[in-house]
Amino acid sequence: MGLDTTTREHVDACRRELPSSLAERKVAFGFDGVIDRVRTAVATRAGPEEYERMGTLEEFGTRIVDAAALDTSCSIEWFSERKRAGGHTAHLGRAMERLGHRPTIVGTYGSPPRETFTREYDRTRLVSLGEAPVTDAIEFDDGKVLLSETRRLANLDWEGISSVVGLNSLAASVDRTELLGLGYWATIPRMPTIWTGLREELWPRLRDPPRRVLVDPADIRRLSTETLTQGIASLRALDDVVPITVSTNRAEALRLANLGGSNVDETQIGDVTAALHATLGVSEVVVHAVTEAAMVNDEGRWRISIPREPQPTITTSAGDHFNAGLLVGKLAAVDGGAQLAVGSAVAGWFVRNGAPPTYDELRDFLDGYEGRFERSIDH
Repeated sequence: MGLDTTTREHVDACRRELPSSLAERKVAFGFDGVIDRVRTAVATRAGPEEYERMGTLEEFGTRIVDAAALDTSCSIEWFSERKRAGGHTAHLGRAMERLGHRPTIVGTYGSPPRETFTREYDRTRLVSLGEAPVTDAIEFDDGKVLLSETRRLANLDWEGISSVVGLNSLAASVDRTELLGLGYWATIPRMPTIWTGLREELWPRLRDPPRRVLVDPADIRRLSTETLTQGIASLRALDDVVPITVSTNRAEALRLANLGGSNVDETQIGDVTAALHATLGVSEVVVHAVTEAAMVNDEGRWRISIPREPQPTITTSAGDHFNAGLLVGKLAAVDGGAQLAVGSAVAGWFVRNGAPPTYDELRDFLDGYEGRFERSIDH
């Protein structure tokens, strides 16, 4: 997908509206925490240090399907590229700190927090809920396979969080922050109890509560229809207390939108986003994909094209970095299309460099936004 006039306008607006520097703002994120082992799968090996990596999800899937067809075991060699703090809280906290803000993150980081988490941050406050699970993230040029050890998070609910941290301590962590991010519903299936607890028990204790909540469901396709339908009711109730932005990828958006009987054209991201907005009934929804993103709220709808990187350094947590940029745009009070541009720029820098940008690097990416479409076409 190439550069279009609307995208040019949104990027131009973003460059005009973003301040030259960011004032430090307090933000908070909860309630997961994962040790990510980012891995490479080997296609063929010629020697101890000579190998060809699997470049695509199709190649990985074909290896598994072929083994099943032959009624034999599937043996795939992999190795760890790096280990890092992962999950919604870790990725958003890291990115927002790098961009100049001061996060508090509440999640499963270990007792006491493991060095994998503590080494990542300078100005971020960590509040741990217990031991950290592990995810193996196998990276490909066109996507990733995540193999997660999620029992700890699968049992996490509001009662567990409030009993471990304490309501007063949790209130101190959230009060006077400007934004609160919550993720992921997919790995914390009891997340609706958390939304209800926030609304009924935490918000009444806050003197200066966050003015918006970002919810990242992640890959909820594995959750049952009953779980999703009941959870949406809890999400809508929280939206009555504080405006909610739900941010998903296209596949997640379609799963949720279809709960409302939507028969939307999957190729039109603006229509998918509008259908999701109607189904969820919350203040705002955002849908992001590799080459485009869209936003719908009661004030309007926006869409932007995204320059695809043909040879990404990393793709795991690209969506989290898009969300970090989206939040930077909200804190800077730029308009909807410009918020999408900031999200695209933060994610774009991340997949090309393997780390979140500083604010100056974000602005540099935006300055060269149009030219990045040419690189995408050349490859």
